[in-house]
Amino acid sequence: MTKTSHTPLSELSFFATAIMVEKGLYPEFSAAVMAEAHQIQAIDFTTATANKSIIDLTHLPWCSIDNDDSLDLDQLTASEILGDGRCKIYVAIADVDVYVKKNSVIDLHARHNSTSVYSSIKIFPMLPPLLS
Repeated sequence: MTKTSHTPLSELSFFATAIMVEKGLYPEFSAAVMAEAHQIQAIDFTTATANKSIIDLTHLPWCSIDNDDSLDLDQLTASEILGDGRCKIYVAIADVDVYVKKNSVIDLHARHNSTSVYSSIKIFPMLPPLLS
């Protein structure tokens, strides 16, 4: 039996972070980004649905291709039978600009990286976990 060497997870995580930096991306959130995220207040959806600015579709059977333990549900789908063989497909896309204002510190960080980066060892999210 041949002995194989294993690279510790912390070392692989270090390499993933180094590659992010090498590619000009921000692997971590700055203190300013995290402070701004902590200041964001949740939207009162009860008020929003009452004044018709948001339509409540929580009665639909939404589903996602994300894992069951995912905390980042940024796209969902649902369908509704309309009759006469017709069906309506809904696609929900996360709209974080309700929380993240243009040119804010969070927006500038997200715009710079432009996406979440998924490596086999570590995920580098585009937005702070508080917003996911």
